[in-house]
Amino acid sequence: MEHNKDIEVEKKEKKSDSSKVGVALIKYITYLIIFFGILWFLINYVFGQLL
Repeated sequence: MEHNKDIEVEKKEKKSDSSKVGVALIKYITYLIIFFGILWFLINYVFGQLL
């Protein structure tokens, strides 16, 4: 008895692309630095004149 069957094999690989994680990390750290820079400027020059 010979059975001819077409068998499809799918390989699913879970890839964790560390470069995408690194780019996102650098982007959000940059946002935080800009945010704290603006906050520092406001505290020193804008609110500093009022006190």
